[in-house]
Amino acid sequence: MIFPVVATNLPLNLKTHNNSLTPVLACLLVGFALGSHGAQSSRPRPNIVFVIADQWRAQAFGFAGDPNVRTPNLDRLSRERGTVVFDHALSSVPVCCPARASILTGQRALTHGVFMNDVPLSPNAVTLGKVLRDAGYDTGYIGKWHLNGDGRSSFIPRERRQGFDYWKALECTHDYNHSFYYADGPEKLKWEGYDAMAQTRDARQYLRDHAKSPRPFLLFLAWGPPHDPYQTAPPPYRALYDPAQLQLNPNVPPQMRDAARQMLAGYYAHCSALDACLGELRATLRATGLETNTLLVFTADHGDLLGAHGSRNKQQPYDEAIRVPLLFHWPAGFGDRRARTTHELLASEDLMPTLLGLCRVPIPKTVEGLDFSGFLRGGKSPSPGAALLSCVAPFGQWTRQVGGKEYRGLRTARYTYVRDLDGPWLLFDDARDPWQTNNLAGHPKFLKLQAKLEAALRRRRAATHDQFLPGTAYLRQWGYTVDATGTVPYTP
Repeated sequence: MIFPVVATNLPLNLKTHNNSLTPVLACLLVGFALGSHGAQSSRPRPNIVFVIADQWRAQAFGFAGDPNVRTPNLDRLSRERGTVVFDHALSSVPVCCPARASILTGQRALTHGVFMNDVPLSPNAVTLGKVLRDAGYDTGYIGKWHLNGDGRSSFIPRERRQGFDYWKALECTHDYNHSFYYADGPEKLKWEGYDAMAQTRDARQYLRDHAKSPRPFLLFLAWGPPHDPYQTAPPPYRALYDPAQLQLNPNVPPQMRDAARQMLAGYYAHCSALDACLGELRATLRATGLETNTLLVFTADHGDLLGAHGSRNKQQPYDEAIRVPLLFHWPAGFGDRRARTTHELLASEDLMPTLLGLCRVPIPKTVEGLDFSGFLRGGKSPSPGAALLSCVAPFGQWTRQVGGKEYRGLRTARYTYVRDLDGPWLLFDDARDPWQTNNLAGHPKFLKLQAKLEAALRRRRAATHDQFLPGTAYLRQWGYTVDATGTVPYTP
């Protein structure tokens, strides 16, 4: 026990093959290409343990400077030899399903079509699980899925699992103490206690079972917390945080301060519980001898405003929602260098090609993201110096009724620039104004800078074929039906 101590049908085109390949044949060719490359490489391919939390913002860690939260295991990991921390990793569309679809496919939301929650990622999608499975990897997925689009409690058949063979997952639940899942059969099973702890125990057993396997593996561990409801972490972790003692950031307005303290106390309790889970997972990696050649990745799908700017949850283009934690740890690959933190801008769609690059597996032509594997090994960054942000159609907790709107934006190392359909909306100098309290959009002194960023955004939109139409146009294009709030209805 752990306590404190619709569908896209794009052709799959490999860089060395033509557009007529079927997905199955193309994936086989990926495996063949890896086999030829593997004969030239003396280093075994790494295992991957990919840990993703739901709604854990980049600021909520001790190593990131949060004075409130207790995350000793992740703080320790951030300092260890063989670790690279991206402190400007970004969620391109800061909401659950779009971010997860981009992570798995390496594509932007307008390409894979999952720009709303509770819509399906095509079973024909070319995903990280499929490519690595066909390159000789065992694949496993444990926890929250949220890419099937057929009700949040429905059984997900094997053909819709995007290449993952070992399976203990549920589409979506936030009832963490009464949490269910499916394995290979249609029988609904239940996690014991707080689900993140039970899922971590299952992941640890997966590691033990694969410790002596000659095949490398890809294991996703997808936790539901710290997503709200916030007050449901195990009591020992909730006892760590007194709302009255929490320090608030200056962008939380006075009218939100009491509510923000209550939310943060529960949120941090989830964070500390998950940090303990990560510590247990790492202990198993060490005990099984897997740690040296296992690439451990820790991240989140998006962040959480938690009262910042007078708002809650996600979708909005403020740092608390768009910035996510991202740590890579690989002793065999990076262990000859001390831990380092980089300000390079890595977005959701960049994760899949980066992981394939680290595994020396050819990257399919369907991928739109950037491969940072060379940078992680000490080479140059592929980043153009800015990452794209978007909300294709507002919904859910940020509906039009409460100010939700379409936007496109750029996040650079220094600035955040966002426009809506009517023109420039937000401009922040994040170096001088890290809490984003002074909107410079339209200010006469900054019109030249605004024009420069607008031109850069226009060029990036043109390069990605983004016309920036009203959200209703994309809903029609993909055939999504929404309710009066703009949200795709779903069965709990």
